[in-house]
Amino acid sequence: MDRSILINELNQIIGGYLETQGIELVELIYRYEGKDLVLRILVDKPEGGITLDECVRLNNAIGLILDEKGILEERYILEVSSPGLDRPLRTKKDFLRCLNRKVRFFLTESINGKMELEGIIKKVEENAVYVDVEGQILEISFIKMNLAKQALNF
Repeated sequence: MDRSILINELNQIIGGYLETQGIELVELIYRYEGKDLVLRILVDKPEGGITLDECVRLNNAIGLILDEKGILEERYILEVSSPGLDRPLRTKKDFLRCLNRKVRFFLTESINGKMELEGIIKKVEENAVYVDVEGQILEISFIKMNLAKQALNF
């Protein structure tokens, strides 16, 4: 089976199952690491935060579904995990999850003379986020973002 067709089918099967569980498929990674085929599934809850026990349960369930469907004809390693707190924010959903949280932005063009900003997300629209940076609300369009990550304070 063609790789892109296989990945699309995996996304549909796994994403459909996860949706019934109230879990979001963040990313599906299908690749060879040495001689081993690794299927890495990154999952999260819509409100954020998934436990290790939930990942174990999902790993077992997804493994059974894939074995039952027979979609992967060779041996594979299945890993289900959280994308982590410091994952890049890419989609509107990602930014909505970080509403009222501090985020660091690395920009493709400067805003107020800066290529890097940190502020609290106040509003998310289709093509931009509105961020409170030191008391000033700035609009940052998605196309001006090179990278955005939740700022972690320890």
